[in-house]
Amino acid sequence: MLNKKTVDDLKDLKGKKVLVRCDFNVPLKNGEITDETRINAALPTINKLIREGAKVILCSHLGKVKNGPNEGESLAPVAKRLSEKLGKEVVFVADYNVTGEAAAAAAAALEDGDVMLLQNTRFRGKEETKNGEEFSKELADLADDYVCDAFGSSHRAHASVEGVTKFISAKGGTNAVGYLMQKEIDFLGNAVENPVRPFVAILGGAKVADKLNVISNLLEKCDTLIIGGGMAYTFLKAQGKGVGQSLVDDTKLDYCKEMMEKAEKLGKKLLLPIDTVIAASFPDPIDGPIEISVVASDSIPDDKQGLDIGPKTAELFAEAVKSAKTVVWNGPMGVFENPTLAAGTIAVAKALAETEATTIIGGGDSAAAVNQLGFGDKMSHISTGGGASLEFLEGKELPGVVAADDK
Repeated sequence: MLNKKTVDDLKDLKGKKVLVRCDFNVPLKNGEITDETRINAALPTINKLIREGAKVILCSHLGKVKNGPNEGESLAPVAKRLSEKLGKEVVFVADYNVTGEAAAAAAAALEDGDVMLLQNTRFRGKEETKNGEEFSKELADLADDYVCDAFGSSHRAHASVEGVTKFISAKGGTNAVGYLMQKEIDFLGNAVENPVRPFVAILGGAKVADKLNVISNLLEKCDTLIIGGGMAYTFLKAQGKGVGQSLVDDTKLDYCKEMMEKAEKLGKKLLLPIDTVIAASFPDPIDGPIEISVVASDSIPDDKQGLDIGPKTAELFAEAVKSAKTVVWNGPMGVFENPTLAAGTIAVAKALAETEATTIIGGGDSAAAVNQLGFGDKMSHISTGGGASLEFLEGKELPGVVAADDK
């Protein structure tokens, strides 16, 4: 298991400047934050540092920032909301240069227990995303120690995630992970490397291509692999079944055959849908009314497409979860954004909510689905990183985790 230094291993913090990489990539609508999950997730680490008398310097990216720095992707709304949640002013450095003179001056003016937030790290463009040395060093120059608490960005070797750690080390500082990162490492890492069995993995979502290595890695680790969502139709077609107009990746048919053979060879159960909810076309708008019917998975008419797992499949999948001790779920079972096509995803969420097993939801759409459907508080752990949790489940090393000091 990964044994990294955590924020609890940082000693004598009073008066020390600590740079914390958070994941404040929150959804904004007209300048207002519409979902505060990521801000709330960062609070335990920030509060711990405040209590210990550290001078806290926060940084994060927000959005994709395709056309250079702009007010629409400024972290100003986050600073405002954070100030309210922490009950103290978070000094916001609005400078688009992120680490310029304004940032240095604000850092120098911090008192023990004060908090400041730098501007969106992506405003430095490729210097951030290509792990530029100069930007990495400028970030490190602001602080004595570094804490990475941005699991959602930990699979990217960016300056504020990975590059900065080299310069913190060079000046004798410590690179640690925050409470959120530690929780992700504990749950996801243990689920894959040391699961309590039976271990059931559920994969959904649209494309097989997104989950190639995940399927292969999980087959080696789990006892039962359940495949639903759009990706199931490529598997069904690989079995020689007609899938009508359903979403299929014809370039991955051989891969699906290989995986089914691998499951058989390893003595693992691989469950695919036995019935399917079909419609004439994809709903437009996505949550609009739609006419559906249910057919067996090998009887999808040529002019129809599958958009959710059917009731018999929902029962089959729920049954497989009942006896499990560990369940990892990544990807919805159908077009869950549409109330008519959410039944399969709801059935799986309900089965997970009712089991005694450790239930781990791998970020992204599955996290959104579980939260939207009201099952969030029934899960053992909901990952804050979609891409990062997928790479963790693939067995990949994440740059943001690797860069932290070992205990």
